[in-house]
Amino acid sequence: MAPLDARLAERARTHAALPFLRLPEGERTFAEADAEATRLANGLARLGVRPATQVATLLPNCLEAALLPFAVARRGAVLAPVNTAFRGGVLAHVLDLSRAELLVMDDSLADALAAVAPELTHLRRVVVRGDAGTVRAALPGLEVVPLEVLRDAPAAPPAPPNAEDDLAMLLFTSGTTGRSKGCMLTHRYGPRQAQLMIEHYGLRADDVLYSPFPLFHLDALVLTVLAALELGATAAIGARFSVSRFWDEIRASGATVFDFMGATLTLLHKAPPRPDDGDNTVRLAWGVPVPAWAPAFEARFGLRVAELYGSTDVGVPVYQPLDAPRVPGSCGRPIAAYDVRLAGDDGAEVAAGVPGEILVRPREPGLANAGYFGMPEATAAAWRDGWFHTGDLATRDAGGNLFFAGRRKEVIRRRGENISALEVEEVVLDHPDVLDAAAYGVPSELSEEEVMVAVVPRPGRSVDPADLVRHCAGRMAAYMTPRYVDVVDALPVTPTEKVEKYRLIERGVTPTTWDREA
Repeated sequence: MAPLDARLAERARTHAALPFLRLPEGERTFAEADAEATRLANGLARLGVRPATQVATLLPNCLEAALLPFAVARRGAVLAPVNTAFRGGVLAHVLDLSRAELLVMDDSLADALAAVAPELTHLRRVVVRGDAGTVRAALPGLEVVPLEVLRDAPAAPPAPPNAEDDLAMLLFTSGTTGRSKGCMLTHRYGPRQAQLMIEHYGLRADDVLYSPFPLFHLDALVLTVLAALELGATAAIGARFSVSRFWDEIRASGATVFDFMGATLTLLHKAPPRPDDGDNTVRLAWGVPVPAWAPAFEARFGLRVAELYGSTDVGVPVYQPLDAPRVPGSCGRPIAAYDVRLAGDDGAEVAAGVPGEILVRPREPGLANAGYFGMPEATAAAWRDGWFHTGDLATRDAGGNLFFAGRRKEVIRRRGENISALEVEEVVLDHPDVLDAAAYGVPSELSEEEVMVAVVPRPGRSVDPADLVRHCAGRMAAYMTPRYVDVVDALPVTPTEKVEKYRLIERGVTPTTWDREA
């Protein structure tokens, strides 16, 4: 399988004038993207980037963020895109972990970098998108150059030095349940994951694939941009997810397929109905989770919703088949490219209906991470006996359908019972006044944990905690019913709309928290 840079060069030959990248700031054809990637690659070489070294990026969604994966590959180097929301010790940890000597960043993030610059042991040079002078003043200990140094390099193509099993990128885990880890992904990983997405969700060359999520994330970079590359189709990347702008951006981009994650589908579903809800170009929306009201969403917006299961660590081993009726609550079935099993604490496979940890083993090379960069202990803990231990829980029915049950670390333990935070959240979100919710465990004076929920009211409404708990009590087991309720303006989330529960857990019970037993 050809490496990333060679795949773009091939599309530039076969689809030269067709649109490849569509972002708010502009559009690039395959030929234009290929030429710009080459200039950026030669610019990196001019700045001393060597093959097999890491190039970090700290960029919002922009053309450079979409082109640099190909430019870095064309230089034979390794891309390490960093989450733009990271700050402080987390940002320092990731940048130092990457061992990148060169960082391409946006000028809007100068203060975040300046705050940790004294802690960085590898970074030597910063390339700035925007006002390099301002960044230079904020980072006196680093060499700072403008992005034009890369853009002005010659377009003569460098020799592609990559093989499919060479390291292409480090994609970092979100760090919502622990320290971020850099998944080592080869040149085979991205294109093959894109091919599997095309195969299982019937993506077409005339599709416009839209993602509002960051280009440092699997969904936008691999399952949108690289899927479009494989198809010769268009990848439309939004600046960020916005409920109020979402459908206008869909129409403006001509999107036919989009992805969702976290609370994004719920937020779109709970937005007030509009007469033009069905007036859009979308035929398929894919992502996680798919709530029970998905058929109503499909009818309202005139599209198909499909679920899957995956992660940066292992790609997407589970798809909901489009040629079969939806199994409510299921994220799909394992595909032929992977072995998937559910294991109990003893490592043995669990019976149908019994929760177990999802273990994944690719049947092809390069479909999962090759380890965590610079973290051998974490690699050994995750890869055991040839299986990747995801830390996710699921059940399986007799037909082989998987039902995601949440993260192992998010299981709440109360008075001898294991409680799925996901199941609590599903009930809370059914309350008519709740827009968004997170369930988690907080320490109990009786040992173990108590169930706590943080809820965001729908616009123009308020949430009465006592009424919410009565709503829960009639729809779940007594031991699952929340004791504590925090009504908040917003939940802390990552740029990919995943709730940062560790922040809620750290805050815990406060003087404003409603207590059922008070």
